[in-house]
Amino acid sequence: MSPQKSAAALSARDWGVLLVLCGAIFLEGIDVAMLNVALPSIRADLGLSTGSLQWVMSAYVLGYGGFMLVGGRAADLFGRRRMFVLWLSVFLVFSGLGGFATEEWMLIVARFVTGIAAAFMTPAGLSIITTNFEEGPQRNKALLFYSGTAAGGFSIGLVVGGLLTSVGWRWVFFAPVVLSALVLVAALVFVPRQSRPDRSGQSIDLVGGLTVTAAVVLLVLGVERATHTSPAWTVGTLGAGLAFLAAFVVTERRSASPLVRLGILRSGALVRANLVGLLFAAGFFGFQFLVVLYLQELRDWSTLQTSFAMIVIGVDAILSPVLTPRLVNRFGNARVIFGGLLLASLSYALFLPVGADWTYLAMFPSLIVLGIAFSLAYGPLTIVATEGVREEEQGLAGGLLYTSFQFGAAIGLSTATAVNVAATASTSPAALLDGYRAALWVPLGAALLATVISAFALRTRPAATVAASGGPADRPAEIPASH
Repeated sequence: MSPQKSAAALSARDWGVLLVLCGAIFLEGIDVAMLNVALPSIRADLGLSTGSLQWVMSAYVLGYGGFMLVGGRAADLFGRRRMFVLWLSVFLVFSGLGGFATEEWMLIVARFVTGIAAAFMTPAGLSIITTNFEEGPQRNKALLFYSGTAAGGFSIGLVVGGLLTSVGWRWVFFAPVVLSALVLVAALVFVPRQSRPDRSGQSIDLVGGLTVTAAVVLLVLGVERATHTSPAWTVGTLGAGLAFLAAFVVTERRSASPLVRLGILRSGALVRANLVGLLFAAGFFGFQFLVVLYLQELRDWSTLQTSFAMIVIGVDAILSPVLTPRLVNRFGNARVIFGGLLLASLSYALFLPVGADWTYLAMFPSLIVLGIAFSLAYGPLTIVATEGVREEEQGLAGGLLYTSFQFGAAIGLSTATAVNVAATASTSPAALLDGYRAALWVPLGAALLATVISAFALRTRPAATVAASGGPADRPAEIPASH
C-alpha cells in the first residue's frame, strides 16, 4: 500500500463516525427534496393559497439560512457533539409535528424550527469531520464521501417523496422521524465525547448574533419573496438587511469575543470558495426549478415521472466518493473545482435550445453533465472552505459555507422565477417555452461568473501559512491551490 493510500485509510471507528454524520446530511437533503415533491398535495389537502405554500418553503429557508452562522459558532463554543445531538433531536420532534399539522400556521412554524435545527446541526456535523479527520488525504476522503451523501439525499428524496406522497403527504414528515431516530442512536454510540471547550476569556456575542441573524433573515426573505410582493417591499427588506449587516460588522470589529472573527475572511481561498459556492448553488437550484416547471407545466409530466427524470443528476452520489478523490489527489482542488464549473456551464448551455417536444434522450446530456459537475465542485469547495482553519473555528467556517449555499439557492430561485414571469406573455405553450428559455440564462450566467472567480485560484502559489488562525497567521495568505 502506498503512503498516500495508507494516510487516507479510515479505521472502523472512523467509518462509524463518518456514517453517522453522512446519515444526518442525507436526512437534511432527503427532507427538503421530499417536501418539494409533496407541496401540491399539501396545498390541496389543507386548502393553502399560493402565498401560504410559498411560506412553507420560505420558513425553512429563513430558519436554515438565518441561523447558520450562529449555529456554526455555537458548535465551536459549546461542543460539536453536544450541539449535533441536541439539534438532531429538535429536528426529529418538529419534523414529526409537521406531519400532524391541520392549519397552515402549524406547518409554517414546524418548518421554521426544523430549519433552525438544521442550521445548528449541519455545521456541527461538518466540523466534527474536519476536527476528527487529519487534514490531507484522510479528511479529503471523508469530506468527499460526506458531500456525495448530501447530494444523494436530495436526489433520492425526489423519488421517495413522490412515492410517499402517493400514499399520503404526511408520510413525507413522518419518514424523517424514523431516520432521525436511527441517526441519533448511532451518534450517541459512535461520535466520541469531547472535552468541554475552553471558553476562558470568551463570552457569547449576543449583539453580534442578533444582528447577523436579522441581517441574513431579512436578506434571504427579501430575495425569496421578491417575485411575490411589491418592489418597494423588496427594496425595504433588503435595505434593512444591509443595515443590520453593517451594524454586525461594526459590532464584530469592537467585540472582544466576536461571533465571526473578521480576520478569517483574509483568506483569499476561503472567500473564493464561499463566493463560488453561492453562485454554484444559485445556478444549480435555479436550473432544477426551471426543469421541473418545464416538465410539469408544459409537458404535463406527473410528479413521479419528473422525479425519475431528475434522479440522473444523483450520479454525483456515486462519483463524489469514487472518482473525485482521485482527481483531487492528481490535479488539486482548484483545478477540479474549475473543471466542475465548466461542466456546469456546459450543462446549462445544452438546455438553452429546449423545445416543446424534447424527448428525455435530448435532455439527458444536460442532466448527466450537471450531475458530474456537482460531484467535481461541491466536495472540493467544502475542503477549500475549511482547510487551514484552526480547530476552534471549524464550526464557523462550515457555517459560512452553508450560509453561502443557502443564500445562493434563494438568489437563484428568485431570480430565475422573476425572469421567467417577466418573459412569459401568456399561458400558451409557446409563451411558456419563451419564459423558460429566457430564465435558463440565469443559471448559465451564475455558473460562468463562478468559473471566472475560480480561475484566480489556478494561479495561486502555495504558502507556508494559512490566513485562518489568529495572531501572526492572521496575515493575508493563500491556501495552496493543490489542496
